[in-house]
Amino acid sequence: MDRLAKREALREVGVSTSCGNCLRRTRRGRTKALNALRTVGTAIALLFSTVALADEGGVSFWLPGLFGSLASVPQPAPGWSLLTFSYYTNVSAGADVAAAREVTIGRFTPTLTANLSANLHAKVDLEWVQPNYTFATPVLGGQLTLGMGGFFGRSSADLAGTLTTTLGPIVSVRTESISSSVTGFGDLYPVAMLKWNAGVNNYMVYATGDVPVGAYDPNRLANLSIGHGAIDGGFGYTYLNPQTGYEFSITTGLTGNFKNTDTQYTNGVDWHSDWGASKFLSKQLFVGAVGYFYQQLTGDSGSGDRVGAFKSRVIGIGPQLGYLFPAGEHTQGYLNLKGYKEFDEAHRPGGYNVWLTLAFSPAAPETPPTPRRPMITK
Repeated sequence: MDRLAKREALREVGVSTSCGNCLRRTRRGRTKALNALRTVGTAIALLFSTVALADEGGVSFWLPGLFGSLASVPQPAPGWSLLTFSYYTNVSAGADVAAAREVTIGRFTPTLTANLSANLHAKVDLEWVQPNYTFATPVLGGQLTLGMGGFFGRSSADLAGTLTTTLGPIVSVRTESISSSVTGFGDLYPVAMLKWNAGVNNYMVYATGDVPVGAYDPNRLANLSIGHGAIDGGFGYTYLNPQTGYEFSITTGLTGNFKNTDTQYTNGVDWHSDWGASKFLSKQLFVGAVGYFYQQLTGDSGSGDRVGAFKSRVIGIGPQLGYLFPAGEHTQGYLNLKGYKEFDEAHRPGGYNVWLTLAFSPAAPETPPTPRRPMITK
């Protein structure tokens, strides 16, 4: 193809040929845009925490919404990163969860014929901190990240209603009103993620768990720990097109729970799926939607299980807004605000939750410009 024909072909795909370096600049610009999106993806993917919100008494290890947009995109450069976020939730539940909580804390035994007409209202406000390290050496051809998270916060719960019990001919009616709150540290949460990139397709496998060292009392209505160990693992996929700015991510996993030795209660196996979709309005700003689906697959068990299978379920959906900004010569900052409204909840409190995330990670190295060939004249 001669020079004139090449120029015509480039014009057909929208590439200017006014100077010899324009095509190289376009390629460098696309590389910078892709690296910027990967940095955002790293910050979002590191949303790894767990808060006691809902199998034993409506309380599970997994906190829906941990993953979202760009979750499977590898970090643009190896090294240390830091994730922090503020999380607030306000939820309520009906008589089934309220009764299960009362049984758990020993307020009555279901061996009696009992009817509890009550409601549970709970709030959690916490600050999460998690350092992570991403290795430069590939593992199985992918990028390995290890981290450890923990939080400090406050949890409060109120239960109010009427309890009617029957034992033979004796009927007893009493008004129940319980308030509980706790401020302190939660459990520890180790995490490992392995990610791969193949063009617009990105893949991830992850594993995490619960080390139950946080504030917990089996006789207290509100806690910051779930009171037992747990393991969780799964995989994710992200479609990311840096040329169009469109992105879609989905992450799914399973949770296995160890026995709570204080209550002799074992939660069933849980399945969860988080998703996010976004559109980049610029290299720094994006908007989109997020959602999750949570379902307990097997029933609770153990000698302390006196409420049956008690399988939990909830669905959530809401908006998100993200912003990427430079935070130093070699550091990239990321700010994200998202929220979820829950519905179709079963055997678990439902309401809404809000996340404000601030994360810092290594910035992508600058791509050196292609040296210009010297002009030779005669």
